Amino acid sequence: MSQNHVSGMESSAISVLKRAVELDHSGRFQESLVCYQEGIQLLMDVLKASVKDDSKRGHYREKIKGYMHRAEQIKSHVNQLKEDGKYHEQIRISEDATGHSYESLFKPYMSSFLTEVWVEDPYIRHIHQLYNFLRFCEMLLKAPCKVKKVHLLTSQDEQADSGQQRGALSEIKESLSAQGVTLDLQYSSTIHDREIRFDNGWIIKIGRGLDYFKRPKGRFSIGYCDYDLRQCHETSVDIFHTKHTKTL
Repeated sequence: MSQNHVSGMESSAISVLKRAVELDHSGRFQESLVCYQEGIQLLMDVLKASVKDDSKRGHYREKIKGYMHRAEQIKSHVNQLKEDGKYHEQIRISEDATGHSYESLFKPYMSSFLTEVWVEDPYIRHIHQLYNFLRFCEMLLKAPCKVKKVHLLTSQDEQADSGQQRGALSEIKESLSAQGVTLDLQYSSTIHDREIRFDNGWIIKIGRGLDYFKRPKGRFSIGYCDYDLRQCHETSVDIFHTKHTKTL
C-alpha cells in the first residue's frame, strides 16, 4: 500500500473522529457513536498498513484504545437511556444549512434489524414533496437493512391536480413492490403531526416533515440532485427511542 494511500486514510480517520468528538460534546450520542466506529475502523486500517514504523504503531494503538473506550461509554449510556425510555436528542438545522440529506440524518438510526417504517406527514402532495418521499424510499433501499414494508399516512390533495398525488404514489408503490417492498398508503383529513418511526424503536420528529429542503435555484444548479448540497429551511429534529413502536 502506497504512502499516499495511508496518508489519505489517516486524514479521513482524523476528520471522522473530529466530527465524532464534536457530536459527543453536543450530546448527539447516537450520531457520535457511528462516527467513532467509522473512525476507529479507519485507524485500524492505518495501523495495519504501518508495519515498519513501531513508533507510529504504538501511537495508533493508544489512540484506538482511547476512542474505543469512549465509544463503549457512549454505547452503555445510550443503551441505558433506551432501557429507561428516556432517550431524547435534538438536532437544530439552521436556515440555509447544508449537509442534511436523508442519508445523513437517518443513517445513525438504521440498524440492520430495521424491516418496517411508518411515515406520518400531511404534506406529501405537491410534486417536490412527492419527490421527497421518493428520495426517502430510495434511501431506505440503499441502507444496510432489509426494509420490507413502508406505511405512509398523509392528507389527500383536494385541489384540481389531486390526480397527480394519487398517480405518483401509485407509481412509487408499484416501483417499491418490484424491489420487494410493500407500500401501505392511507389518507387522513385530520393528520397534523409529522413523525417517522422505525421498528427498531427509533422515532424521528421533524418540524417540517420531509419537506425541509429549499427549492433549488434551477434544474442545473448545485444541490438539485445531491440533497447534502441542498440548502435547508430552519427546523428542529427530535429523536426518541421506545421499546414498542406503535402501528398505524
